[in-house]
Amino acid sequence: MDGFWDFVGSYWWLVFPLGGMAGAWFEGVRKWDERRRRDKIEMYRIKHGAVGRGSDAPDHSEALGREIERVVAAHEETDRRWLSYELDAAKTLEYPVITDMREEVTVAFHRARRDADALRPDDPDELRDRGLLDRYREAVRDYQLAFDVAEREAKRRRDSDLTADERRALDRAKKLLALADDAGAGHAERQAAYRRAMKELEGILVLPDAATEAIEQRIAGVLGHRPTD
Repeated sequence: MDGFWDFVGSYWWLVFPLGGMAGAWFEGVRKWDERRRRDKIEMYRIKHGAVGRGSDAPDHSEALGREIERVVAAHEETDRRWLSYELDAAKTLEYPVITDMREEVTVAFHRARRDADALRPDDPDELRDRGLLDRYREAVRDYQLAFDVAEREAKRRRDSDLTADERRALDRAKKLLALADDAGAGHAERQAAYRRAMKELEGILVLPDAATEAIEQRIAGVLGHRPTD
């Protein structure tokens, strides 16, 4: 024991550097442990999809809500563009490809439309599920693209696929449908014009059901029914 104290007495100056080294070592261990604790918390948040508490949570919820609104609005806008042809006989006759189910581009956009419709829930809050929202957004994007392609093709080709006789018949049908849709014309005159227009279109193209129903409702409700005075 006397030897130990003789050693300490002889090398007392080593206490200061060794003490500094020990302090630095303990400080390094403390910082490493703190970093490890923070990393564990971050990994847990990533794994479980946890949203930060406090002011971050409302911001995340609002941003997600706006994202859902944008995707739904894009879906509805594409529907509106499609229905502008589907419900307008004159526009359909101007660009027949857009409603012709024999055309590949038309079939493709209708298929994409059905896919988007199938993924859209009745309650938009269901889209707060990230997986469902991502699939729905992709389907809406495909629908937009497919309709853009079909519309461009319809505007490019117009009635160029028709023969000269078919184009003349199409022009007559346009004029007759305009008369059928003229509220100032007589009821019988409108009905006769509508029937003649349908006759002109036979073998050339078929108007969408929605377009013909809209015209019929504007004429009289049911063809052949004459309103009472």
